[in-house]
Amino acid sequence: MQPLGLEDLCDVIVAEPFAPNSTRFTLRPDVANAWMPDYDTLHLHQTHSSDLLHEIVVSMLIAPIALEFPSVEEFISAVRIRSNIVHAARKTLLDFDTTAIERPTDCWIYDEDIGFAVRAGSPLIDALIKATQPDESGKLFSFSCYRASEYVILLGIAQELKQCNPALLAQLQTLWETHPIKSCQFHEVFLHEQGSMEQPLPLHYFVPGDRTWFRNPDSDSAEASGFEGSWVMYLGGGLFSNFWKPNAAFTLEDKCLEIYHWRDGLYTDAEGEERINEDKVAECVQATRKNPAEVQRIMAVMERYREGRGIYTEAGGCIDTTREFARWVHPGTTNMVLPIFGI
Repeated sequence: MQPLGLEDLCDVIVAEPFAPNSTRFTLRPDVANAWMPDYDTLHLHQTHSSDLLHEIVVSMLIAPIALEFPSVEEFISAVRIRSNIVHAARKTLLDFDTTAIERPTDCWIYDEDIGFAVRAGSPLIDALIKATQPDESGKLFSFSCYRASEYVILLGIAQELKQCNPALLAQLQTLWETHPIKSCQFHEVFLHEQGSMEQPLPLHYFVPGDRTWFRNPDSDSAEASGFEGSWVMYLGGGLFSNFWKPNAAFTLEDKCLEIYHWRDGLYTDAEGEERINEDKVAECVQATRKNPAEVQRIMAVMERYREGRGIYTEAGGCIDTTREFARWVHPGTTNMVLPIFGI
């Protein structure tokens, strides 16, 4: 805490009765209430500091559900992974497409059975950067928002493994050359999910480096492929990632207005498929912004917890009850269990 100037702002409890071998760090209640009332971390940069590492640690110190680490080293790595993810997400720019399949051919190959794999001998970190950062590759590649978030998270983890656990990075390299994992399996292997539908995290509690989901609460437009919701990374500073437009990160209000107006861009194409006209959505958002009362009405609808899977009612909002972040990574304490194929 000392390098961040937090050592005098924390309460430290050593050897609690229910956890005798632990030390608990929390931000003093008076400081937490002044900087982040009601666990609202979205405005922390306005009330205190815009430094990314400081914002990460301070947000973790007020976690409504305790964040546990088996060692100081794991805690430091968790902070660095979050920082890596934020920096990668800020540089990521892609072509949104739920059906196209495209990656840099010099370091990726496509197999119908396993999807995209890293070419043998192409370092995983370099391959992920080339696929997601056009400043490095000179080209935009096609992604869905869910797969894009996986690449950004994996990059952040791999960059830390290069420092703290090269052996595990080597295993990831082999895995992505032979059987890259994705979707539910990616979530199970690499991510810890905090919160639940029964015990939701506070609406405005986000830590930089979190992945979260904004749900489309409109049942009709949610039928359009790719518009069921939006997976994003929290960047800190009150901003969420926008992988599709340069220098256009979303505020919470931006994201809520965009998703709300997806319903106004809904149409059926010549093949009978539901689509979203994103130009029309942008026009609707721009028109809404000229009417503060309409912005307030829409935010009252959207700035609520989402409904459960398959449930659509007028009361449903778009904000998820959970956040996702990387598991532990150090030798001897990592809880990432990689799948074994070919046995």
